[in-house]
Amino acid sequence: MDFDYIETLVTRCRNNDEEAKEKLATEFKPLICNISKRTFIDGYNNLDLQQECYQSLFKSVSMYNLEKHRFVAYATNAIKNNMNDLIKKIKNRNSTEGNNALSLHDNFEKDIPSEEISTEASLCDLCDYEELRLALKSLNQDEIEFIDFIFYRNNTIKDYAYYKNLRYSTALFKKNSILKKILNSISMNYKNSKA
Repeated sequence: MDFDYIETLVTRCRNNDEEAKEKLATEFKPLICNISKRTFIDGYNNLDLQQECYQSLFKSVSMYNLEKHRFVAYATNAIKNNMNDLIKKIKNRNSTEGNNALSLHDNFEKDIPSEEISTEASLCDLCDYEELRLALKSLNQDEIEFIDFIFYRNNTIKDYAYYKNLRYSTALFKKNSILKKILNSISMNYKNSKA
C-alpha cells in the first residue's frame, strides 16, 4: 500500500471526490475482507461485516487530521475497534434479549421465585440465627469489634488494617482465624445438639 497515494486519496475524499472514495475502498478491500472473514458476530453475515468496516473507513476519513500523514494506521485501528465494539454490543444485547434472557415453557411459574417463606425455611433460618448467636458469644471483645467493623458496617479488610494500623496480611489472617473460630463453634454446637 502506497501511503502517500492513500493520503492523496483521503484529501480528495474530504473534497467529495467520488472516484477517490472508490479507489480508497479498493485499496482497503484486502484488509476489510480479511477482518470480516475472521470475525463472527451472531446475526451478521460476511457482507454485513464488510459494510460495517467500510462505514468505519469513511468515518475515519471525515475525522482524520490531514497533518498527521498516518491514515492507514488510523483507519486500520478504527475498523478493528469498531468490530470489537460491535462484538461487545451484540454480546451484551444477547444477554438481555432473545433466548438467553428468558425461557418461557409450560412450567415457567415454577422458575419464578416465590414471595412466600416456607415454614421449613423459616425454621432453618431461626436455627441458623441461634447457632450464629451462640458462636458469636464465644468471641472476645476484639473479635466482636472486627466482625462488627467488617460485616455489619460493610468495611473492607484494607479499611480495618488502616484503622488498626496493621499490615493487610495480619488483618486477613485475623479474619480467617475468627471465621474459623465461628465455624468450629457452630460445628461443636451442632454436634452437642445431636448428642
